[in-house]
Formats: sequence, C-alpha cells, structure tokens
Amino acid sequence: MNTDLLNTMSKIYQTRNACHNYILGFTFKGVVYAVVIGSDDIAQFMKLDKASRGKGYSLRFKPTVAQKMSLLKDSQAICSVEFFDETVATCIYNRGEIFEKFVTELNGQTWEKDNLPFWEGPDLEVDGIGYQLKFEGATYMTESQMYKLMGEA
Repeated sequence: MNTDLLNTMSKIYQTRNACHNYILGFTFKGVVYAVVIGSDDIAQFMKLDKASRGKGYSLRFKPTVAQKMSLLKDSQAICSVEFFDETVATCIYNRGEIFEKFVTELNGQTWEKDNLPFWEGPDLEVDGIGYQLKFEGATYMTESQMYKLMGEA
C-alpha cells in the first residue's frame, strides 16, 4: 500500500474540508447504523483504493468488521439493511444518497440532492454544526480532486 499517498490525501482532505464533523453510515448484522465522529478520528476510517473513471486513487470509507464493532457503542440504528436496500432499488438514488436522506429526515429536515463539493460546504447542518455524511464504500476524495485542490491540475 502507498502509505505516503494515503497520508497526503488524508491530510489534504481534512484541511480543505468545509467542516470537521462526520456522520458515517455502515451495515452490521442486518442493520444500517450511523455514528458521529470528529476530525481527530476520521483518518482511521480512510483507505486508499482505485478511483473510477481514470481518476487515479481514491480515499474511501471502507470500515473493517473490527472498526464497525468499535463504532457500534456510539452508533444509532437507522433501519434494517433489507428496508435500506429496498429503498435504493426502488428509486433513482444510490446508497450514499439514501443514507443522507434518512439521516437528514431523522434530524427533522427535508433532504434535497445536491452536488456541493466537500470543500464548499457540509452535507447536513444540525444546530449550526456542519457534517459530511459518508456511507460505507463512499469516496472522500479522488487523487485528481487532490491535485486540483493543490493547484497542480
């Protein structure tokens, strides 16, 4: 694994992110969970992976079983995986977007799909605090985005 690239991408993502709080979604034993974490803890949930469409590498949220188990104590159950998957299968949105929708609505707000980049604003704001929302498998940032943010692209 390219540890230097992982560390560089993680640092740039965290310094350029418009907010420093996260709501991470994951499945475990048939349930979809959400957990709030801060910027001090986000790096441990970043993995280097291949990006799609020729964008080099990507920084992704791909928690291990051990990581999911460690997050459970602070997590909130959102719904069953079965309900979640049925919702995704019957609409035009992907898993990440449906996770955003569910979490937004659980916070008493109306969800609208947006394409706001992470460096411009949060996915959700609750009580004046901005959050980036990521569901397992989600991309935090691609290598090509990193170079653009660094002014090298």
